[in-house]
Amino acid sequence: MNRAAAVAAGLVADRFLGEPPTAWHPVAWFGTAMGRLERRIHADRRRNGVAYTTAGVALGAGAGLALRRIAGPAGATEVATGLAVAGRMLDEEANRIGDRLLAGELDGARRALRSLVGRSPDTLDEAAVSRAVIESVAENSVDAVTAAAFWALVGGAPAVLAYRAINTMDAMVGHHNARYERFGWAAARLDDLANWLPARLSAAWVLAPLLVRGPDRAALVRTVRRQAAAHPSPNGGLIEAAYAHRLGVTLGGTNRYGEREEHRGLLGDGPAATPADIERAVALRRRTAGQLTFALIALTLLLRRRSNRR
Repeated sequence: MNRAAAVAAGLVADRFLGEPPTAWHPVAWFGTAMGRLERRIHADRRRNGVAYTTAGVALGAGAGLALRRIAGPAGATEVATGLAVAGRMLDEEANRIGDRLLAGELDGARRALRSLVGRSPDTLDEAAVSRAVIESVAENSVDAVTAAAFWALVGGAPAVLAYRAINTMDAMVGHHNARYERFGWAAARLDDLANWLPARLSAAWVLAPLLVRGPDRAALVRTVRRQAAAHPSPNGGLIEAAYAHRLGVTLGGTNRYGEREEHRGLLGDGPAATPADIERAVALRRRTAGQLTFALIALTLLLRRRSNRR
C-alpha cells in the first residue's frame, strides 16, 4: 500500500468508524500532557510559548515515528490519518444543533453550540446560531480533514501527527486574551502556516463548480479574496467565504467573545443562513471529503499502473 492509499484508508475509517472513546484517544492524551506542560512553563512571554509549541510538535512527530516503527510506513500513515481526521464528529455535532433548531429548541441549540465555537451563544438568534455552525463546518473542513490528509500525504504519520499537535495547541492556547496573547502566539502562527496551502486548495475545490459554470470567474475570485481579507484569520476567512458563495448564503459579521467583539466582515452575497443550510453545509463537507478520497484512490491506481509497466 502506498501513502496515497493509506491516507484514503484513514479517511474512510473516519467516515465509517468516527472517533475512539475520549479515554482512549491519543489526541486527548496529548491535550492532557500539554495542559500539564502549560501549567509548568506558562508566562506572559513569547519565548515560553515557543518552547511549549516546540515541545508539542516534537511530541506529535515523535509519536508518528514510533508508530511507523511498530506498524510500518503505510500502516502508520493509515492509523495516524484516521486519528487525526475528525470529519464524522464534526458532522454529528453540526447536525445535532441543526436538528434542535428545526425542532424549535433554540436554548438547547445554543448550549450545544459551545462544543463547536468559542463565541458567546447566549443571545444568538436562530440565524446567528445557524451561521456559527456553518462557519465552524467550513473552517474545520480544513483543520479536521483536508489539512490532516494533506500533511499525511506529504510526510506520513510523523507529519500528520505533528500537524494534529499544532492544531490542538492552537485550540488550547491560540486565543486573544490576557493569558494567551503572547504565550499562544507561536502556536497560532504555526497553525496559520500549516493550514495556509490546505485552506486554499479546499477553497478552490469548494468553488470549482461555480468557477466552471459561472459567467464571470474572475469576478468571483476577486470577491472571495476581498471578503476573506476582512476576516481576522488568513485561512478561515477564505474557506468560509467559499462555503458562503457555494451555499448561496451570507456568513461573517460581528461575534462576541465574552467582553470582546470581533468584526469579520460579510462573506457571500445571499440571504441569512437558516437551520436547513446547516444540513447543506454538512453535505458539502462530506461530498468534498469523498471526492478527495476517490482522488487519492485514483492516484494510487495510476501509480500502480505505471509501476507495473516498468
